[in-house]
Amino acid sequence: MTSAQRTSVEPTDDATDVSARAVSPAVQHDDGEQDARLSPARLDDFVGQPQVRENLSIAMQAAKMRGEALDHVVIYGPPGLGKTTLANIIAHEMGSTIKVTSGPAVERASDIASILTGLQPNDVLFIDEIHRLNRAVEEVMYSAMEYFFLSWVVGKGLSARSINLRINPFTLVGATTRYSLISAPLRDRFGSVFRLDYYSDEDMETVVRRSGRIMGIESEDEGLREVAIRSRGTPRIANRLLRRARDYALVRADNRITGPVARESLDRLGVDARGLDETDHRLLTNIIHKFNGGPVGLDTLSASLSEDTSTVMEVLEPFLLQQGFLERTPRGRVATRLAYEYLGWPWAGGGSDPNQQAQLFH
Repeated sequence: MTSAQRTSVEPTDDATDVSARAVSPAVQHDDGEQDARLSPARLDDFVGQPQVRENLSIAMQAAKMRGEALDHVVIYGPPGLGKTTLANIIAHEMGSTIKVTSGPAVERASDIASILTGLQPNDVLFIDEIHRLNRAVEEVMYSAMEYFFLSWVVGKGLSARSINLRINPFTLVGATTRYSLISAPLRDRFGSVFRLDYYSDEDMETVVRRSGRIMGIESEDEGLREVAIRSRGTPRIANRLLRRARDYALVRADNRITGPVARESLDRLGVDARGLDETDHRLLTNIIHKFNGGPVGLDTLSASLSEDTSTVMEVLEPFLLQQGFLERTPRGRVATRLAYEYLGWPWAGGGSDPNQQAQLFH
């Protein structure tokens, strides 16, 4: 990396709207309609996650052969990997109707009771952010999931009365990014638990190629590959970057996404060859410059970035950890030797050196 390139990623003290980043896995204002259009409706069209696809296929086929509702399913993993898509695929493959809600939207026991009593036999109820269900709603769900029976108390004191109601068999599909926050009694009532992992570059190329075909984009393999490898293993990000590259090709090129066009468009968005953006560079260079590579405590790092600690820990760090640029140690965050080398800074013995750590055990 040249000195001019280094200057462009010098850390600043201005906070960044991390939800508006081009590489944010969270849903942005223009993602919803496009995600629905590009999402596969059949399991055979779902790319990646081979173990999840195989196990889910067997479970659905067995349920259909028995003429029963599919066992309750919880899907967890980082945002943007296809949890909602899989819920819709389950409903489609089972020939059922899907009812969609979210944990924060279901505030009272009567809310979930209203939803459950409206379900037809073998329907699918999809609850996003299921870890955010409150305790009163969870307690109603226990008997509903296990016995397809609703039981709850209405009123207080002497006027309190118990209501019991049989409901139709259904399949609950819960999605969460925080599986550990689902209470143990609720977790135990799911028949299948599936974790979604980040996609490989090969799978991401398949995702980008399929999306480009649906969107009618003229492209070359090199251009699609460039979009895929900068998408951080996340289909939602890939589809967003593909739309940005399409816009750039329409305005500045010949309306064809070639390798140079893709690189130029994504460079202009601030997304580098490994999928890191200015915010990622700012975090790493802050650790290297201000704290000699670390270790640095989370609170101190957050203050230096003008971000709250939850944003740093849950939004900014996961991808850097996965890529090996950052380590969490008992003493704090540490920039690895790989981070120094990638950013073009000389390794000065600070931070974390995987080779040096390995020698400690010899």
